[in-house]
Amino acid sequence: MRSGETLIISAAHALLESAGDWWSVIMGRCVVCGKYSVTVSSSLPVCAGCLRASQDLPKAARSRHDEYRAALGLPTSPPESTKGNYKRCQLCVNECSLGEGEAGYCGLWVNEKGVLRFNIGLDKALGFWYLDPHPTNCVAAPVCPANTHRGHPKYTETRGVETGYYNLAVFFGGCSLDCLFCQNYEHKELAANALRGRIKRSFTTSELVKTALDPKVTCICYFGGDPGPHSPHAIGVSREVLKRAGGRIKRVCWETNGLQNPRIMEVMAGLSLESGGIVKIDWKAWSPQVYEALTGVNGVKAVERIKSNVRLVGELGLTRRDPPLLVVSTLLVPGYVDLHEVRGIAEFLSNLNREIPYVLLAFHPTHLMRDLPTTSYSHAIKSVRIAREAGLKEVYIGNEWLLSNAYEA
Repeated sequence: MRSGETLIISAAHALLESAGDWWSVIMGRCVVCGKYSVTVSSSLPVCAGCLRASQDLPKAARSRHDEYRAALGLPTSPPESTKGNYKRCQLCVNECSLGEGEAGYCGLWVNEKGVLRFNIGLDKALGFWYLDPHPTNCVAAPVCPANTHRGHPKYTETRGVETGYYNLAVFFGGCSLDCLFCQNYEHKELAANALRGRIKRSFTTSELVKTALDPKVTCICYFGGDPGPHSPHAIGVSREVLKRAGGRIKRVCWETNGLQNPRIMEVMAGLSLESGGIVKIDWKAWSPQVYEALTGVNGVKAVERIKSNVRLVGELGLTRRDPPLLVVSTLLVPGYVDLHEVRGIAEFLSNLNREIPYVLLAFHPTHLMRDLPTTSYSHAIKSVRIAREAGLKEVYIGNEWLLSNAYEA
């Protein structure tokens, strides 16, 4: 072997001996099993297999949540105060127990002298709204009356797209989760700023009612963040709009994580059932360990609450076939929301009702998981196959333009 080749090979061996540094440039590494992969994020350096096998989540699965939320000034976990004049919030599964002056995990509800109050007042909501012309890039687009003839003529006056009409899109700041992959993560900054008295985006409920009553607005969609912490605002607005609609079509729709108190979810779903709207529940993961690692909240409680609310809305939807009342979606986060997670969710839905539409969404790297690729074609195609094999009749891929060949599922 020539001396030049020997030097090159020696340099290569030296580089490989510091393998962690070399591989970390192009791949993440699971701190439990040591596996390197493009689908392991530095923000969650534990692979899905190791997460599912864990009894207690490794510290590495929580640290990025805590760091980010602490930097914003939001609680790093749902408060559990039991001293003095504490109050327990019942809006969502977190059931925060707030000491006087404390804010909940969402950053929106506070204990003021023993009374739970929304921190900017119930006549105002944190966030913004806009008029989105149909057809919109809605999670439920494949079954939505605005995009299809489903529900015609009771819930849409047109066959096909409601051209010339609008969806009133209402983006709420704040959420009951802390997803590392959040596709609209700016909502957390809105909530954190509001806690410090810096309200950057807000609107009044009366403003929303007035806009919704425009004859060119055929649906209202609450999303965010999540509408859960704002449910008193959204329910009040929806009731007023439906009361004053004068027979005009005003569908009430929700895009939510499904963690609301079931009594609140029943009211929300009832408004959608009455108006021809759709409840879109985003089910993050099937395994409690994966759910908790990705979202920062108690995975066991969260998954059980979602099952309960999916069952509740699904049963209400049996009284109205078109359009379907319930649509469930799952974001295919590379390396974490894998085929095992999809299979669990799909089998649960199929056992409830095989006609529940299931939308598998392609992932876009953002927020704290910018080091992951977009969802791969093989991940999406195999997920669709698994969901159909589970018995579901309507399975769709959303955001399909994001699909790549970055990895093999």
